[in-house]
Amino acid sequence: MSLLQVIVTVLIGIGRPIYGLVSLILKIFARRLVIVRKKYFKTLRKIYKTTIRIKWKYLVLFLVVFSITLIGRIFYVQILKDLPNVNQIYNPPKLSTRIVDRNGNLLFKFYEDENRSWVPLDKIPKSLIEATIAIEDKDFYNHHGLSLKGIINAVFYDFKNSADTRLRGGSTITQQLVKNVFFTGDKTFKRKIREAILTVLVERKLSKDEILERYFNQVPYGGEAYGVQEASLKYFGKNVWDLDMAQATFLAGLPAAPSSYSPFGNNPDYGFYRQKHVIEEMVNAKFINQETADNILKEKVEITKENQKIQAPHFVFYVKSILEQKYGYENFGKLGLTITTSLDLNTQKMSEKIVKDEVDNIKNLKISNGAALVLDVKNGDILAMVGSKDYNAKDIDGQFNVTTGLRQPGSSIKPINYLLALENGYSLASTIDDTPVTYYVPGQKPYSPQDYTGKFMGRVTLKTALASSLNVPSVKLLSQNGVDNMINLAESMGITTWKDRSRYGLSLALGSAEVKMTDLAQAYSIFANSGKKIEVNPILKIQNYLGETIYEKHNEEKEVVKKEDAFLINDALSDNFARAPIFGTSSKLVIPGKTVAVKTGTTNNLKDNWCIGWSPSVLVATWVGNNDGTPMSWVASGVTGATPVWNKIISEVLKNKDDEKWEVPDDLYKENTCGQDQFYSKGVAINNPCANHQPN
Repeated sequence: MSLLQVIVTVLIGIGRPIYGLVSLILKIFARRLVIVRKKYFKTLRKIYKTTIRIKWKYLVLFLVVFSITLIGRIFYVQILKDLPNVNQIYNPPKLSTRIVDRNGNLLFKFYEDENRSWVPLDKIPKSLIEATIAIEDKDFYNHHGLSLKGIINAVFYDFKNSADTRLRGGSTITQQLVKNVFFTGDKTFKRKIREAILTVLVERKLSKDEILERYFNQVPYGGEAYGVQEASLKYFGKNVWDLDMAQATFLAGLPAAPSSYSPFGNNPDYGFYRQKHVIEEMVNAKFINQETADNILKEKVEITKENQKIQAPHFVFYVKSILEQKYGYENFGKLGLTITTSLDLNTQKMSEKIVKDEVDNIKNLKISNGAALVLDVKNGDILAMVGSKDYNAKDIDGQFNVTTGLRQPGSSIKPINYLLALENGYSLASTIDDTPVTYYVPGQKPYSPQDYTGKFMGRVTLKTALASSLNVPSVKLLSQNGVDNMINLAESMGITTWKDRSRYGLSLALGSAEVKMTDLAQAYSIFANSGKKIEVNPILKIQNYLGETIYEKHNEEKEVVKKEDAFLINDALSDNFARAPIFGTSSKLVIPGKTVAVKTGTTNNLKDNWCIGWSPSVLVATWVGNNDGTPMSWVASGVTGATPVWNKIISEVLKNKDDEKWEVPDDLYKENTCGQDQFYSKGVAINNPCANHQPN
């Protein structure tokens, strides 16, 4: 067979329309081939006569094949090409992340547009399941995903686009699930076909109960409430498993048109009309009888709107920042986590009230703000965090968290300096001169520290100097200890803010370097724990949306201070006799019947006033001042300012607890010296313990 015959044979297979054109070309071509040999001309004529005999069936066959190919191509491009992966049905939707206190009380929910909490099907009441099936898809358990009646109704609705959502057609429950998972709200015929394809695929992948569980957790119920759990909380203030039949039938009617049926919409009665229709459909589906229906309709459905209110706001955002920075969590509004924190909501509310009341009481002292932190020192749990007198306060920047901000600690930093002296071989019975002194540093003004009273006490023990918070002995002690050495010790205890060492000199002994309250609490919890450091961590447990625990807190102890030295600091700061020269014997630093070590601090410029104290089980830190650094007019540590706040909070925390005392370490012994009992470390020489307390 010649090449020309092969070509003609192929053309015959294509069909008559193309043949007509080709034969015409061949005719013209044959007539013009006058110079072609006769045998070729005869061949052309033969081919021409052969093609004349082509029958119409080839044309029909071609048109059918062409049409199927064209339609298939269009169907693929328009419908199948970018069809969502059906396996996405297994992915959880956007789920709210819940922050709760140690007892499960909700503090706040983070969510993006859709407030949703996952709840398993076995926790959803049978009445709600039956009501939903009755009103949305009576044949749910009998079909394979599609309902001809539902498709026709939906198509008519899409074209009609009626404003009356009560006339909407009935897609199956599976179709509604597919629509909410894979598609936006566009109403096109194309989307409906794609929806139908995915619906069939989903029915093949999931059981009916799995489809129902995803449906109940996926669909909108009005406003930001998605899924039955958040809808139940929103409208009835209770968990979905606690709904009665009247509430369940009301809820079942909402997904068809949440904005129209919402009790908070323009026509709140529509929701109750819809509920009546739901109950009628339950009777028609034989889920309930008429008597039960009548009884349900007699029940009054009370709607109680859930207001999203944040509790312990400074603490909530503190926890959020830890989760983001330390554990790498992002997109909080989508993860569906439950974060169980260490906060005790009752302790938090008590502390908030005390801070606010006390700040209001001393506003005449030009004090506009206060803060407090309550720590369980045994496990690093934050029980309360009050970042300001009021998170929503307009007269100050109430949202600023003072407990994590930078403030000068004043004399409250002194215990670290005295601890360093103990590590260097001093004892609290060692003496030091409380006498005038001036330090000369090249390039700086002469530095002459002054005591709080403006007087000097002469030679005093380190215990008296620490307990009475004498400034001059503290500066003299630091000059012997070394500034760098104090910074090293402070950092090992938990202070994180003294990075630029070139900034600090001997005034570090009096609290000139800024600290965070959270860091100071971490450091002093080591004293409370007899020398052991337990990291402050407010996160007890993290669970995913299925309730599986993916993180649980485990405490690790690390000894950073010798037990003997920690005990001596605690003994000095809990000795009311030792602090009597400055504070008297009846100050607010005394908690009757309780063993508590406490240290106050006030900056020289009166910008910050602190009180931080601890027992063997709990630590409370408080602060008063002004966010903008404006000086207070006057404050007396032990009488006004932060101390009364501290006194009231720690008194409440310890109220129902037995008095705890620190165990005396084996390497310490007690001896009566200068008329009072003193603890000494074995092997440490006592340097002239009887101090002359005559003021100069």
